[in-house]
Amino acid sequence: MTLEELQEQVQNDLKMDETNLSLESIKTPQLHNKYLNIYLDTKLILERKQNEFNRLRRLKWEYYTGKMDAEVLEHMGWEPFDLKILKQDIAIYMDGDDDLIALQEQVRYYKEICAYLDATVKEVTYRHNKIRNAIDWKKFLGGQ
Repeated sequence: MTLEELQEQVQNDLKMDETNLSLESIKTPQLHNKYLNIYLDTKLILERKQNEFNRLRRLKWEYYTGKMDAEVLEHMGWEPFDLKILKQDIAIYMDGDDDLIALQEQVRYYKEICAYLDATVKEVTYRHNKIRNAIDWKKFLGGQ
């Protein structure tokens, strides 16, 4: 699920029908469970992407330092890196590596989804307060 799809789904799910607050109250645990499950699944994806990035980062470090053997080079489909670079310049090459950048963008994307889901779960957790406030407001307007 993309972030945009998730945002649209959250927007639809968290709309409250002020004419039927008791039903909205009953929906709260289901919504909490739904978004908590999505959040936990997304955190697992993020963890896998972070591990994938770390493994690729190590391989790229071996590649740029010239420590990668020919068998691994062939397996990865990479051409040998023939430049001799200073140790302090390795980070420049790694920071500019397209494979690492692409994977780092994926990690960032899943971090943003996790942050959004964390906020959504918190919103659902405290949804009962909003329902109670709406009920109290209706009582106040009714003169009770």
